[in-house]
Amino acid sequence: MDIQGISAVVTGGASGLGLASAEALVKRGAKVIIADLPTSKGGEVAAKLGDAAKFVPGDVTSADDMTAVFEEARKRGPFRATVHCAGAGGPVRVVDKEGNPGSLEIYERVVRLNLVGSFNVLRLAAAAMAREDEVDGERGVVVLTASVAAFEGQIGQIPYASAKAGIHGMTIVAARDLASRKIRVCTIAPGTFDTPILTRVKPEVKAALEAATPHPSRLGRPSEFGLLAMHLIENPMINGETVRIDGAIRMTPR
Repeated sequence: MDIQGISAVVTGGASGLGLASAEALVKRGAKVIIADLPTSKGGEVAAKLGDAAKFVPGDVTSADDMTAVFEEARKRGPFRATVHCAGAGGPVRVVDKEGNPGSLEIYERVVRLNLVGSFNVLRLAAAAMAREDEVDGERGVVVLTASVAAFEGQIGQIPYASAKAGIHGMTIVAARDLASRKIRVCTIAPGTFDTPILTRVKPEVKAALEAATPHPSRLGRPSEFGLLAMHLIENPMINGETVRIDGAIRMTPR
């Protein structure tokens, strides 16, 4: 797919992996809708990116909010790409240190945001893309975000790992489902990346994460996630695939 001149949506686009994806899309000539929470810095980010970007606040679990996002994207040009990065974690043990069962409330909240939110974005993005004309054999691409936790979740990550494994599981099904509409679906599973969430991590913990990555032995750069997202959009033969970008890390239990 030629990114030049298309309209695209990036969820979670105000920071981290989403911001890097929005920057990469704008650099390649796309008009980008940055979808993020009203409390985010989405407006500031859009202003810095210039006329090619616009901030539309929204919650990825809200059908009304995301419908408005995709409608705005279609107004700005042929809507052909979505990079869905919005998500968050939350620690839960199956049984806590006092012997109490883990929090069902936190589990449901994390799964709703990450997994239900991903399906909400996927279904609404695909419905909007399906209304576009076919160009060079396709109409659009949806890139979801999973995590290496989908495959090697660590102790305490059970809600996050469950949700990210669900995103991996929906990828091939969605790609097959949307094949008749000429819409591709791919997923990126990042390892440890240097995003704002790690600002709360102690320096020694960050150093241990870097050391655990075989090569390159460092945290991933958001721009590297953006590069992969662009390749998945541009390469018409990649479909139904979850691609790890993790420096060959395999997470330990703790």
